Amino acid sequence: MLPWFRNICRGGRLFSTEPARVITLRPYQEHCIQACEDALKAGSSRIGCSLPTGSGKTTVFISLLSRIPPPESNPKASRSLIIVNSIELARQSAEQVTRLFPSWTVQIEQGVKHQASGTADVTVATYQTLLQSERFAKFDPTRLKAVIVDECHHAAAPSYLKLLSHFDPNIRHPDPNFKPMTLPHRIPIIGFSATLSRHDGIALGSVFERIVYHRDFLSMIKDQWLSGVRFTTVQANINLEGVTVNSRSGDFNATSLAHVINTDTINHLVTRTWLDKASERRSTLVFCVNIAHVRDLTQVFRGFGIDARYVYSKTPVAERKALIASFKAGQFPVLVNCAILTEGADIPNIDCVIVARPTRSRNVFAQMIGRGMRLSSETGKKDCRIIDFVDSANRVSGIVSTPTLFGLDPADLEIEDESLESLEEKSSAKITSPATDDIPDPVSVTYTDYEDPFAFVSKFSGLSPHINQLSTYAWVGCGNDVYVLECLGKGFIRIEKVEATDELPTHFSAHFTPAALDRATAASLKVSPFLRKRRILQSEDLSEAIKGCDTYAKTKVVFGPMVVGLLRSARWRKTPATPQQLAFVSKRLKKPLDGEDNDLQNLTKGEAANIITRLKNGAKQRRHEKKVQQASAAARALEKERVRRAREEVRVGPLATY
Repeated sequence: MLPWFRNICRGGRLFSTEPARVITLRPYQEHCIQACEDALKAGSSRIGCSLPTGSGKTTVFISLLSRIPPPESNPKASRSLIIVNSIELARQSAEQVTRLFPSWTVQIEQGVKHQASGTADVTVATYQTLLQSERFAKFDPTRLKAVIVDECHHAAAPSYLKLLSHFDPNIRHPDPNFKPMTLPHRIPIIGFSATLSRHDGIALGSVFERIVYHRDFLSMIKDQWLSGVRFTTVQANINLEGVTVNSRSGDFNATSLAHVINTDTINHLVTRTWLDKASERRSTLVFCVNIAHVRDLTQVFRGFGIDARYVYSKTPVAERKALIASFKAGQFPVLVNCAILTEGADIPNIDCVIVARPTRSRNVFAQMIGRGMRLSSETGKKDCRIIDFVDSANRVSGIVSTPTLFGLDPADLEIEDESLESLEEKSSAKITSPATDDIPDPVSVTYTDYEDPFAFVSKFSGLSPHINQLSTYAWVGCGNDVYVLECLGKGFIRIEKVEATDELPTHFSAHFTPAALDRATAASLKVSPFLRKRRILQSEDLSEAIKGCDTYAKTKVVFGPMVVGLLRSARWRKTPATPQQLAFVSKRLKKPLDGEDNDLQNLTKGEAANIITRLKNGAKQRRHEKKVQQASAAARALEKERVRRAREEVRVGPLATY
């Protein structure tokens, strides 16, 4: 406990004898709370907020609870429920409630040791415990004024839906026979997360109506609310081609991944990288694949004389608390973990994060690197070094790393490396180790350091990751961030970029347009042959939009064996183009089929289909517009240079005031 407050704990209940603490919110925290209040007043009751790790989400949602009054229709509804996914988050939230509002009664509902009464002003409960019917029964929804969901990117999972459907009938319970109780008032359900999206394509819209506030970690770093960062990407010969993927989460299977990553070769590479790039760092947090990897990598660190220790899910609670306290105090430099510190770890002194476990989840990657972004002036922390590892051969698509987090294709880095103005520091090193297993040694390793993440982003702000790296399906880029997937005559899915507005940040919106019905069918059904397009999703990240649409295509549009027809490698795409395809392309491109030097006759069905898709979706017009824009930009650049040169001329007379 902190020295400026004193708690007396009885069972799961916390009481404070200290007066209320004066809360001074940061500007963005106040803006977030105001956005929530405005949305609730406007009639929304299921809202989400996106704030990065280290931004004080707990302070925000506790302060928000203090401003939500009981509903006029039910004045007795004065209690609040905070749902978390770990005992660490439960303790942090309960302690923060006590710090900020000592007059409130606070209880924790978790496991055997923490059993709440259900009548406290605020109850912090783990969702795992609430899934037990006798534990959930303590909480009367008619007495709740609000429900907070921390780490709410999990909220679309069936386990959360089982709970949240009790508080709002619009949230569908996984059991179709479930009948929600009739409530006297609408209970606001407010979610908070640093990664308000899901990697598996499941829509968070099944829980939340809208996202009312978003602040990304780059803007927070720029405004100095988070620690500065220095990125190092290690390119090595790490072949993940044979690693299996979990069909539910979309991420690598840990056991399969460990066979490639948890080897003496790779573990020595990780350790030598730390010695080369981060040995002067005070507190390094390392993320591993599984428990065996945690133990093995720790032993390699120790073999180099480094005081490394580890923590994992089965570390006893008391031992875990003591270990993390020692790490916070700077008593040893390297803490190795697996999953346990991905969410909710409040260790501000971390000044280096090593991502030694490749992932396909942007959320997981952002959570891992976010552990090092908290400010810690008392420890002298200036910035945080982020070290991650990518396959130099780029053999597997979908892997999230520092480059892809910023919208870059890792394969392009080697090509563009020499011309990136944002790279202030760069070095190459050769690392060799005797082979001790079937995994080939990294033939060469390249360290790419990004000292200025803002320049890193701005350099490529107009680019998207190469579409072929994001999906095995035959997506077609139509220019200006428009991407189309034709669904074998059943319609098409279109993703397009939507610029930011006052209400929403820049994002990608996806729709499915069904194929038109033939006239006879339409007449028999007494409907228009042209069916309305259907909204699928929206996401700020293109890769997540692509994955979500892939899921939609194979579950809602194309079924069974037909799904293989969506692949870029489908057999039909390699057969010769049909006469109808050639005629359409020839007419639209104004290129006769029998002309000289005409390569239309050599088109395959797949190539012709791509051209037709681009033509139907405005690629030709956008290409023309882009040329006009480029010409205009070139003219402006020439004029700017002329003015600059004119200003360099020294003349006697008055100086311009503009």
